[in-house]
Amino acid sequence: MASSATPLLDTVSTPTDLRKFHPDQLRQLADELRTETISAVGTTGGHLGSGLGVVELTTAIHYVFDTPRDRLVWDVGHQCYPHKILTGRRDRIRTLRQGGGLSGFTKRSESEYDPFGAAHSSTSISAALGFAIANKIAGTPGKGIAVIGDGAMSAGMAYEAMNNAAQAGNRLVVILNDNDMSIAPPVGGLSAYLSRIVSSREFLGFRDLARKLAKRLPKPIADGIRKTDELARGMTMGGTLFEELGFYYVGPIDGHNLEHLIPVLENVRDAEEGPILVHVVTKKGKGYAPAEAAADKYHGVQKFDVISGVQTKAPPGPPQYQNVFGAQLVAEAAKDPRICAITAAMPSGTGLDAFAKAYPDRFFDVGIAEQHGVTFAAGLAAQGMRPFCAIYSTFLQRAYDQVVHDVAIQNLPVRFAIDRAGLVGADGATHAGSFDVTYLATLPNFVVMAAADEAELVHMTHTAAQYDTGPIAVRYPRGNGTGVALPETPELLEIGKGRVVREGKKIAILSLGTRLEEALKAAEVLEAKGLSTTVADLRFAKPLDVDLIRKLLTTHEVAVTIEENSVGGFGAHVLTMASDEGLLDGGVTVRTLRLPDVFQDQDKPERQYAQAGLDATALVDTVLKALRHDIAAAGVSA
Repeated sequence: MASSATPLLDTVSTPTDLRKFHPDQLRQLADELRTETISAVGTTGGHLGSGLGVVELTTAIHYVFDTPRDRLVWDVGHQCYPHKILTGRRDRIRTLRQGGGLSGFTKRSESEYDPFGAAHSSTSISAALGFAIANKIAGTPGKGIAVIGDGAMSAGMAYEAMNNAAQAGNRLVVILNDNDMSIAPPVGGLSAYLSRIVSSREFLGFRDLARKLAKRLPKPIADGIRKTDELARGMTMGGTLFEELGFYYVGPIDGHNLEHLIPVLENVRDAEEGPILVHVVTKKGKGYAPAEAAADKYHGVQKFDVISGVQTKAPPGPPQYQNVFGAQLVAEAAKDPRICAITAAMPSGTGLDAFAKAYPDRFFDVGIAEQHGVTFAAGLAAQGMRPFCAIYSTFLQRAYDQVVHDVAIQNLPVRFAIDRAGLVGADGATHAGSFDVTYLATLPNFVVMAAADEAELVHMTHTAAQYDTGPIAVRYPRGNGTGVALPETPELLEIGKGRVVREGKKIAILSLGTRLEEALKAAEVLEAKGLSTTVADLRFAKPLDVDLIRKLLTTHEVAVTIEENSVGGFGAHVLTMASDEGLLDGGVTVRTLRLPDVFQDQDKPERQYAQAGLDATALVDTVLKALRHDIAAAGVSA
């Protein structure tokens, strides 16, 4: 047994090492784990507050349960940094969210202790249930353990999973990490004592015996016994909702008190009754004063000084796209009382915090419930309102059926403001907006726009506000704009019409979205090589500007499309249109540049786009290769 002066964390490579400690040593270990987490995130930036809130819970789970045989699933994954440190990744923890480093979320390919990758909310109970049932069917040991935050419980998927959990029995454990609006407040030592009692083998055994006895009694008496049990425990502990869903509820307990956590989790581990839900109350940012004092509890931070908590500030630059959108929507709403705004738990991330302040009666944060948010917007539109549904591209995927069935088929004028389009840097593949052009432009009735810069976003927001013919979407990236001047008066764009921003004769670059800046850089390089280049900002992925595309393909030798989207998007629609009109038979060579058919790992955005072949260098190379191909083909023909 290590002495108290020895850094215990230095002796832990995996949870197997952790389980050798005496329970009295776990407090020291948790303190060291918290210090290491703060130090690591101070170096890399990332999600801090949520991880600090589960330091003791992480320690207790790995101490009590037999991970990785017991499958531990962290919902969302923001809070998984302490878990990574305890599961063999401490030596790489300062590579978090960097190119070639650790993911900021759980990731199956990274460790056997990450049995299920997560970065979107409310998936943990479904996944843990899958692990539990699979082990039950196979007759192998191992539980499924889901750790889910109270915010994630706002999504219907969590309740769908709980509604199907009964078959898992005691192999499923759900730990509700309540760190914001407590479902039921802890009541100190009494709460901990009651939780320990009702999770004990003796109590569960007695309860099971009483239940079997009740089955032999007349139904009114049996029902009375069951209701008395639920009422008694509900009055003292809460959890009636979870009991109705078939869970045995334990809690609430203090998630920072290891003396309370360990015995309760041990009882839950050994219980023959199940499934079980353990309600743990924690404090986001726990143990780090700057985080505890901050309004956001240091949920997501830049690199920071550990002593002062002061974050490294990026140099001042152009406004962020999300704030440009938010400001313009406020301006539109000032003129039109029908405009309202909907977001799914991301008011500041989508720039709608300004709208919420200006027009609280027309702002709706539906929580982590994108499906509901989209259909809610459809209902508003059907009643004559002009709803803007502002959702990150990666999260709108969760509501695709509603986009198709409730919006597109009914041709309802819902306005979609799609933030975080394209690659997103440190958040990696799970948060990249790689597919929205593909999955929206394929739908009848949809209009799909992509802003080339912040001025264009102003015009497109204004255009969407005025468009009542059907659904319309505008996509824009994460981060700062290009620095162009914002228009004093927004322009009402003609639907399906692009613009030529540079005239040339030999090469045509057809850009959609914010790759326009790279397209103009490439045009300068090509011009220096004697290749006169046209650059067009198509603005619309649907409907296409057929007249402009036809002109470009019939008057240039090489045409290249470029977009921050996967295969099947803008380039594919241009090729289809050109093929339908026979334009590809006229001698023009067409190439499409789009995101590669892979899920790209985290890195700085500029590196990601270079890796994807979507920068000026890749554009120039594509044009030169196409020209060499044409010359070679002409030589063969001759």
